[in-house]
Amino acid sequence: MIISRTPFRLPLGGGGTDLPAYYSKYSGYFVSGALNKYMYLAVHNRFENGLRIGYSKTEIVDNFERVKHPLVRESLRLTGIKEGIEIISFADAPAFTGLGSSGSFTVGLLRALYEHKRVFKRPEEIAEDACNIAINRLKEPSGKQDEYVASLGGIREYKIDTNGVVSSRELKVSDDTLAELENGILMFYTGVTRSSSEILKTQQEQVKSNTSAIEKMHKIKYIGQESCKALESGDLKAFGELLHEHWIVKRGVTDSMSTDSIDRWYKIARESGASGGKIIGAGGGGFLMLYCDNGRSKLRSSLAKEGLVEYRIRFDFEGSKIVYNS
Repeated sequence: MIISRTPFRLPLGGGGTDLPAYYSKYSGYFVSGALNKYMYLAVHNRFENGLRIGYSKTEIVDNFERVKHPLVRESLRLTGIKEGIEIISFADAPAFTGLGSSGSFTVGLLRALYEHKRVFKRPEEIAEDACNIAINRLKEPSGKQDEYVASLGGIREYKIDTNGVVSSRELKVSDDTLAELENGILMFYTGVTRSSSEILKTQQEQVKSNTSAIEKMHKIKYIGQESCKALESGDLKAFGELLHEHWIVKRGVTDSMSTDSIDRWYKIARESGASGGKIIGAGGGGFLMLYCDNGRSKLRSSLAKEGLVEYRIRFDFEGSKIVYNS
């Protein structure tokens, strides 16, 4: 039995510049942190022939080519495992909520499958393998943020050159700043789940042809760079203000970035003490992340009255890892 544990991710600046339509022309830049909320993948030798895959559904097939779950099928193809195992997944948060669960799933599965084969891969290699599955094999309209953050962990800045090569650096955030940041970030579940594929597809199309959208993405990259400076200098007031600036710019990229309900909740949050925030992921639902350096009780009370449920978080600094191997 092998069990991998892989964190979800929390974008902190520059999100969207990790999409191929943008970075292949202008290079990408984003800052993101890994959360202490996880995707778990268990891989176990199967007594019978074939494969058994357990997620929200259960599949029992005689060959990997017949696996319906696309990420599992392509991960098995990539690692060369054709039969003889069981795969089970479970997670700390539901899918389609903007926390990068698909990327965490693929990274965690590859980590466990490589461990099963006794093949060593660096975190960057596993991240790139996971990106290859999503972008090239499955032709998903996704970027490289989710997989890299899930694999490496920590709070890091990432740069993507026009050839898609990713480099990263862990931010130099003091212990005091980290404690203040973790206390100041509040996450609320909106109760809305949605697939990010259509939103990301629309965003990529806008970036390819719409000059205004391209300029907004340049601005988002700049905000990400400024957010990095604010975090490393410990200026969390500026970080919160940059989140609000990002909110305004990001909503102008496509019409599907927000909804009337989300706009109302964000307005209430700002009136209750939040300096800034964002919808995690592509937009349209999932989790609403806010930064509030004081008066958090009022903010919590205001959004609780709206039916939003708080989701307490801390940051993860280990990345995807094997937590059990027997």
